[in-house]
Amino acid sequence: MKNTEFQKHNRRGFISTTAAASLAASTMVHSATAAKSELRPLRLAVIGCGGRGRGAVNDSLTINSGVTLVAAADLQLENCQRTFKDMSKTHPDKVDAKSTKLYSGLDGYKQVLNDPDIDVVLLTTSPGFRPLMVQAAVEAGKHVFAEKPVCIDAVGYRACLASHDLAQQNKTAIVTGTQYRRQVNYIAAIEQIRSGVIGEIVNITARYCTGGIWYRPRKEGMSDTEYQLTNWMHFIWLSGDQICEQAVHNIDTFNWVMGENPLSAYASGGRFTRPSDSEMWDSMSVAYEYPNSRTVSFMCRQIPGSQGLNDNVIYGTEGTCQIGASNSGSRIFDRQGKQIWEKEGRIKDAYREEHRALIESIRNETPIVELAQTANSSMVGVLGRVAAYTGKKVTWDFMTTQSTLDLFPKKLTWDGALPTKGFAVPGKTKPV
Repeated sequence: MKNTEFQKHNRRGFISTTAAASLAASTMVHSATAAKSELRPLRLAVIGCGGRGRGAVNDSLTINSGVTLVAAADLQLENCQRTFKDMSKTHPDKVDAKSTKLYSGLDGYKQVLNDPDIDVVLLTTSPGFRPLMVQAAVEAGKHVFAEKPVCIDAVGYRACLASHDLAQQNKTAIVTGTQYRRQVNYIAAIEQIRSGVIGEIVNITARYCTGGIWYRPRKEGMSDTEYQLTNWMHFIWLSGDQICEQAVHNIDTFNWVMGENPLSAYASGGRFTRPSDSEMWDSMSVAYEYPNSRTVSFMCRQIPGSQGLNDNVIYGTEGTCQIGASNSGSRIFDRQGKQIWEKEGRIKDAYREEHRALIESIRNETPIVELAQTANSSMVGVLGRVAAYTGKKVTWDFMTTQSTLDLFPKKLTWDGALPTKGFAVPGKTKPV
């Protein structure tokens, strides 16, 4: 791979820009033309060709008609080539197998976004890149699928809110990878809660506890940048730690149930089994305080050999609702413990439904823009992480209006040095 430099968008400047209206006007024409086109398929590109990227492409091509994969970008060219090879076998009529629009390197995504023939981009890189890539895609007038989480720090959060507003002005869609928002048992359970079946919400417990996760040892000759990008889960500027990267699904669920953001978080946790150079913790427990004296007790854990548990339990004055992860379904019990309602659901269907909804909204010229709600849930994860890392009670107001936390490197080159500060230590790590 050639030594490319990542030219970072100015996320702070974007939030206060006065050029949004004129930019929206210039990009709206392209968006409207793509949305109205009945003569050709919508042309898709994927940025980030790892497992999640290939999964997103497959979901979109499986559920949608009138779409064609025409371009890809990834740090490694072979990942783009493998994606096209695999998708060409599975969806031969929906892939431009002869496409030469395969780009590599840190700035390969720009070549995708600068292509006027691309209508929809799937953003599936490691999370640290999400805010600036969403911003760049919206500025380019593209429709977007953005994987979760959409931000891992305060500056990225504000950039996402600005991108949400600009997408609404542009009339371009942004659908996010919070698939449970489209899983039938989740939707039905929250409808039951909203209708008062379990009474007033008192508190929620949510758990995302699993065994260990992957780790990729450093190979001889790797630069700091190459190693961290390859082993991205273990570096906080890229993943946001488990609470943001993985457990955001539970966080998004209980934030959805509550219907608003928390007031504060107080947390604890630590690390016992992570590799020595990993910045991640392997467990966190967070107490979130919501308005009207409602609370959420949340736990996430990744420890080999430990018992897994992944669910959300909503306690009300008249009953309890259990919403299980994956294919576990939802159930409601009355105060005596008798089951009074249930609904099954398949996560496979939900993964595909988010892509069907995106394409349908584009074709109907009613673009879905849901970035803000996922930015809020992502920020709830950041709030819990900062509370755990610092050992302090941290407020939502501080994190969203005062915090200057910006984890993205000021300069990023493929062969460059990228020092790590190591893992956070409560009492020493300060909220910023």
